[in-house]
This record gives sequence, structure tokens and C-alpha cells, in this order.
Amino acid sequence: MAHDQRHRLSTDTDNGMVVIISGPSGAGKTTITRGVERSIPDAVFSVSWTTRPPTPADVDGVDYHFVSDEQFEEMRSHDGFLESAGVYGKKYGTPKAWVMEQLSRGRLVILEIDVQGAAAVKRQIPSAFGLFILPPSEDALLSRLRSRKRESEELIQKRFGQARNEIEAARASGVYDAFLVNDDVQRAIAEAVDAVQSRRQGRFS
Repeated sequence: MAHDQRHRLSTDTDNGMVVIISGPSGAGKTTITRGVERSIPDAVFSVSWTTRPPTPADVDGVDYHFVSDEQFEEMRSHDGFLESAGVYGKKYGTPKAWVMEQLSRGRLVILEIDVQGAAAVKRQIPSAFGLFILPPSEDALLSRLRSRKRESEELIQKRFGQARNEIEAARASGVYDAFLVNDDVQRAIAEAVDAVQSRRQGRFS
């Protein structure tokens, strides 16, 4: 399936592909995303822009590009994001030019974004492959959220409610090509890699 012609560059090849990986907080999507990136030689991870301050564990340019609100809005005003959203009062966006450049070079471009962002990307790149990561059960999800020991029970319950809503929204969105249950992380990574490679080979064989 070719990319939307309006978004093609003159140097595009036909073996680049966008992979969208989503999932609720606590489902393990970041671990699976990094596993897919490590397992596929030409895979590259799209580093989002954000206005949230970095934590001590964050590395600028690796986890996020940390920018001011003014920088973010300037980028958005120039149609610089494939998708952008506000979460907990902070802004996040996927840089369009970088993604399209990587696609034009035939790379596998991985986006770790939410359902709303995934829908926005699919509108612009209909050939993007959507993968949604599910927890084994609601009880397992709640247990994972609690095991982080980073938040109060009130905030954990809020995140749990949001996670349930996100799963429902994902199922109803029509954006995702596959839903993958993460009950064993290494198996889930292997299944995610297989799903991505199968789609890619099917499109370009």
C-alpha cells in the first residue's frame, strides 16, 4: 500500500513503514516498543517533543525532546507535528519532518503514542501499522500500577479508570491492526516483532 501521495517526498522508497504502538499506562508498551526497536535492524524510534520537565531518569533527545511552551507552539504553528496533544497540562507532539525523512529512507519508524494521536497519524499515513498492547486482565493492570510505588492510591485509581477508557477507545477506533496481550514480556516482544515483520513483508514482497 503506497503512502498518501500528498505526503510523499521525491526521494521516498517503498519499504519504509510507520508502526504505531499504544497501550494504557501499566500495560508494558514502552518495554515492548524498545524490544521491537532492538530486534529490527533498521527500526528507529520517534522521540516526541514535550513541554513537561524532565525527571532525573530522563535523557534529552532519547526519551523526549524537552522544549519550552513557546518552542512547542512555534513548531505547531508551522504544521510541524504529525499529531500533538495535551496530557495532565503538558504538551506532547510527534515531529513530522523527522518521521517523513526516515520513511523516505526506507526505515521502520516506531511511534509510541495514545489512541487520539494514533488516529491523527492514520489520517495522514493510512498505511501505518497500529499495534495496541493490552494487560492480561484488569486485575493485573491494577497490580502493575500499584507495584510502581510512585503514586497515591487515589492517583492509581484515576490512572486505572483512564486505562479502561483508553482500551475501550482503542477497540472502537478502527485504528489498530492488532491487539497483543502482554502476559509475558519476552513473548509479547516476539509476537510484536512477528506482527510488524509480517505486515512489512506482505506489503513489499
